[in-house]
Amino acid sequence: MAVATLKKGEGRTLKAGGAWVYDNEIESVMGHFENGDLVLVRDFDGYPMGRGFMNQKSKICIRMMTRDENTEIDRDFLRMRVKNAWEYRKKTVDTSSCRLIFGEADFLPGLVVDKFEDVLVVESLALGIDKMKKVILELTQEVLQEDGIQIRGIYERSDAKVRLNEGMERVKGFLSEPFDTNVPITENGVRYIVDVKDGQKTGFFLDQKYNRLAIQKLCKGARVLDCFTHTGSFALNAALGGAQYVLGVDASQLGCRQAEENARLNHVEDKVEFLCADVFDLLPELEKRGEQFDVVILDPPAFTKSRSSIKNAVKGYREINLRGMKLVKDGGYLATCSCSHFMDPELFAKTIGQAAKNVHKRLRQVEFRTQAPDHPILWGAGDSYYLKFYIFQVCDEK
Repeated sequence: MAVATLKKGEGRTLKAGGAWVYDNEIESVMGHFENGDLVLVRDFDGYPMGRGFMNQKSKICIRMMTRDENTEIDRDFLRMRVKNAWEYRKKTVDTSSCRLIFGEADFLPGLVVDKFEDVLVVESLALGIDKMKKVILELTQEVLQEDGIQIRGIYERSDAKVRLNEGMERVKGFLSEPFDTNVPITENGVRYIVDVKDGQKTGFFLDQKYNRLAIQKLCKGARVLDCFTHTGSFALNAALGGAQYVLGVDASQLGCRQAEENARLNHVEDKVEFLCADVFDLLPELEKRGEQFDVVILDPPAFTKSRSSIKNAVKGYREINLRGMKLVKDGGYLATCSCSHFMDPELFAKTIGQAAKNVHKRLRQVEFRTQAPDHPILWGAGDSYYLKFYIFQVCDEK
């Protein structure tokens, strides 16, 4: 096996508990390897750091699989990783639909596997794990079968742009016999149809599972505005929480159609209205019309996926929160979040604070939450902590 040696003083992410070695941290690679192969990783002085798979086409040159260089990365090892991931979910979340494997945080870097009832959706983002994907999915089905769960189909959604950074093509399609890709699930008592073929990412945002539940208690008898509703998940939780009226807004016509279907599925179509519109354009319009809501929910897509665009992202988050606060009745509630890893918790809190100051609102924090436990936050692997979710009571300055 080839040996990659780090430069003196490098490997800080790795030594802090992360799983990545960047291309500029490597001093030398001795021995033959092909991209995607496992290599031994050693510090500048020869100290063993473990084993990971290497891809010189990527800036993330090595992704670690184990900290023990004597551990064989074989079928038994992969089964252990999958089994540990499943046992963790059984103890921490409702497993009817959940993220079963969350990449680096489950020590299987670059791999995401979502379980939607009896269907698996896989996203493979790194060359090395792509080579192991078939075996890992076989083992996943075996592990689930031990608990009486029979998987009827697997769909691949490895169509993210980040695959290009690994020198890989974007792919999507069946990894099993074809099946109906509109998959019915139930979460928090709410029914959805998840479009695993054409929906965003893997089809549904499981990371907000318990955040959606948290807003239910605020919505009894309320007028609710749900911005960036996607397929209506927060809106439906609001309706089933007893809201009087819910307006869900999204720029995607497909998303709004799916949201309407989900509303009918839950028999709340008389309470919920979905509007296909740009949220940034609509909020000033609602303000001009004198609209006010008891609860406003802001669940935007990531405004930045790199450090270089963070300034523009801050402007976007400030603007959206400012507009949202203006539409909340005095004493009403704002649920707001960021799913960008680069928008760190301190910067996000500061940005919300600036928005409140600009519109002369005072915020009383009800709670702060992160992603659901099936998206575990691995300390030392900063990219695994990305979702910040606040609920505030919004009060006028008096």
